[in-house]
Amino acid sequence: MAIPLTPPTKNIFHLSVFLALIGLILYFLGAFGVFEGGFQLVGHYAFWAALLGWLVLLIGVSAKGV
Repeated sequence: MAIPLTPPTKNIFHLSVFLALIGLILYFLGAFGVFEGGFQLVGHYAFWAALLGWLVLLIGVSAKGV
């Protein structure tokens, strides 16, 4: 049985893109050493921000038609 997928609303899409961009920006700031802690400090938050953006998009796609 397949899950019926529908396009997400604009707000959900924009929120997920915003979170993914925050994760990408944090990743590059940590990789270039902008923050004092370096990549070990910022890379952790970059991963969780990007993962949260992906989860928001996943929920928006799979739960809109429910």
